[in-house]
Amino acid sequence: MITLTITPRAQANLYGLLTKKELDLRKVNKGTFFRSGEKKSGQAKWSHVRHPGWIKQQKCLGNVVVATFHSQSPDGEWQLFSSFMGFLDRHFRGHIASLNVVYGEE
Repeated sequence: MITLTITPRAQANLYGLLTKKELDLRKVNKGTFFRSGEKKSGQAKWSHVRHPGWIKQQKCLGNVVVATFHSQSPDGEWQLFSSFMGFLDRHFRGHIASLNVVYGEE
């Protein structure tokens, strides 16, 4: 399991921005991530169209977003992680202060 902690700049609502961007891309049939879980306030489960597995995201205090990457495939986690990092860099580079990656078991 890989856990990514995303700290926003200047108290930006990064979770809200992520959710809005995924929705905007889905409306025009673009993007590779899609919401795959039930809708809950401050939580989301995303999947990728090509890579097996899912990403669970949670909004925490201070608008910090914690994302955990899960996959049944041995290569799935790093593929999801790599795709998600690209998504963050393309769309939210100016809103992110820091990223912290933790590799470990559940």
